[in-house]
Amino acid sequence: MGSIPRNLHAGVVLGAPGVKGKRVTTISKNGLTEFMLSIISKKQETKEPFYVLDLGEVTALMEKWAMTLPMVRPFYAVKCNPDPALLGSLAALGSNFDCASRAEIESVLSLGVSPNRIVYANPCKQESHIKYAASVGVNLTTFDSKEELDKIRKWHPKCALLIRIKAPDDSGARCPLGPKYGALPEEVTPLLQAAQTARLNVVGVSFHIGSGATRAKAYKGAIASAKSVFEAAVRLGMPGMKILNIGGGFTAGSQFDEAATAITSALQAYFPNEPGLTVISEPGRFFAESAFTLATNIIGKRVRGDLREYWINDGIYGSMNCILYDHATITCTPLACTSNRANLTCKGLRAYGSTVFGPTCDALDTVLTDHQLPELQINDWLVFPNMGAYTAAAGSSFNGFNTAAILTHLASSKMN
Repeated sequence: MGSIPRNLHAGVVLGAPGVKGKRVTTISKNGLTEFMLSIISKKQETKEPFYVLDLGEVTALMEKWAMTLPMVRPFYAVKCNPDPALLGSLAALGSNFDCASRAEIESVLSLGVSPNRIVYANPCKQESHIKYAASVGVNLTTFDSKEELDKIRKWHPKCALLIRIKAPDDSGARCPLGPKYGALPEEVTPLLQAAQTARLNVVGVSFHIGSGATRAKAYKGAIASAKSVFEAAVRLGMPGMKILNIGGGFTAGSQFDEAATAITSALQAYFPNEPGLTVISEPGRFFAESAFTLATNIIGKRVRGDLREYWINDGIYGSMNCILYDHATITCTPLACTSNRANLTCKGLRAYGSTVFGPTCDALDTVLTDHQLPELQINDWLVFPNMGAYTAAAGSSFNGFNTAAILTHLASSKMN
C-alpha cells in the first residue's frame, strides 16, 4: 500500500502519470476566473463546455487528509471521477485506489500503480472480472454473501477478503448504500464459517455509512460493529484480522473535520491496542468535488415578463446528472464575456428569477429553477464550482451531446 509523503507540494504532481506532458497553468489563489477567460477567448468559434481541474486544490486536500486522519490510508474511489490527471496526481501524492470493475482496475494500473495499492471494493463482482483481478495481482476484495465466496473460491482462491457489513446507520447519507450492500449482524458468523470451510482468508472488515454522509456519529456505530466482527473471528479460531476499511462518505470542509473527530475517537475506543491493524478508507467526493469547475456557454434565451430562461450546452444528461443521481445542489455564477466585458461577473446589477435548461429536447433537462441571475445574453457563460464528484463520470451522449467529449484543462493554484 502507498503512503502519503511527509512534505506535499504541488510540484509532486507535475511529473505524475496523466499529468506529465500536459500543459499545467499556474494560477494565483483567486486566479481561476482569469484562467477560464483565457480559455474562453480561444473558443470563440466552438464555445464548447469545459472543465478546469485545479491540481493545487488536490494537493491541499491530500495535505488536509494527512494532517487530520494520519492513521487512515486513503483508497480513492475511482467511480467518483476517473479523470486520468486526477488519478495520476493522487497516485503521486500517495493515495491508493478503490476500484469496482475491470475497467477501473485497468485505468489505475495503466498509470503504473502497483496492484497492491488497489482494493477491489465491490461485494458483487462479475466472474470474468474476478479472473482478471487474479491475473494482474489485485489480491484484496470485499464480499457479503456465500454466493460471492463461491465465485472467489473458484476464480481467485488466494485473494485476501474483507467482509462487508451493513453500517447500523446510514440515514444521514445523501446516497445510502445499506439497502444494496452489507452483511446483517446475524449473517456475519455464518459467512465467516463459510469462508473457513472454503479455506479463504478473511483479513478484515469493511463498511460504508453512505455517500455524502452528514452524521459523523454514524462512524462510531459502524466501527463498534466492525469490532464485534473482529471478535467473532477470534471466537471461531480464525487468524486475527488486520484490516479495517471505514469506507467513504467524506466531504471536504467542516463535515470532514467532524467525521475525523468521530473516527479518531471511535478507533481509540474500540481498537485501542490492536497489533498490526491497518485502517483504510474509500474517499471519493472529498478529493474530487471542489477540484473541478465547469464552464458552460449560454446557447439560448427567452424572456417571459420578469422571468429569464437560459439554455446552456451541458445539462441533466451530462455533467448535471448529479442532481438526479447524487442528489446534488449546484449553483453558478455568470461570466458576461459577450454582453458586459467591463463587469464580467455583473456585480451590482439587477438579478432576475431565472431558469437554466440543458441542451437536450427533454423538459426533464432543467438544471436550475428560480435561480437569481443578472440579465445575460447568448454566448455569455455560466460557471459551476464544485463539479468534480459524480458528474462527468455518469454523463451520457443522449441527443448527441457527448459528456465524454468535454475537455479538462489543468491548472495549479498556489497553496499559500
